[in-house]
Amino acid sequence: MSLLSFVKEAGEKLLDLLTPGNANASEQLKEHISKVGLGNPNVQATVDGDKVTVTGEVASQEEKEKILLAVGNIAGVGSVDDQITVSGPVVTAAQFVVVKSGDTLSAISLRVYGDANKYQKIFDANKPMLKDVNKIYPGQTLRIPE
Repeated sequence: MSLLSFVKEAGEKLLDLLTPGNANASEQLKEHISKVGLGNPNVQATVDGDKVTVTGEVASQEEKEKILLAVGNIAGVGSVDDQITVSGPVVTAAQFVVVKSGDTLSAISLRVYGDANKYQKIFDANKPMLKDVNKIYPGQTLRIPE
């Protein structure tokens, strides 16, 4: 599959998730994935240092990408080893973009689509991780659909 890199210092802070010897890390990751609305009993995650390996099967490429981003956008996670398979139809993977300081969804939309008004498309592609179009942060990785 693939290894995705993330900005280790950016993201949601989950207490003790990456503490060495944390026996509950895998369960905490499952809870986090579920909390953002992506709970899938077929998905497992394990932590090794700053790398998280995600395994299992999901129904769509979109669900897979959202789970990988939910895990990767946690403070302290430097990489995510994608070992998820997709049971549904094979579609082209979305592009990913890392938010820079001063970015807005409109600015990202202008950069990738040439039209600032397509920001809603980016917002919708990143639900449920994003809850407000004005709340993105530098270092966060977002899905950019075609």
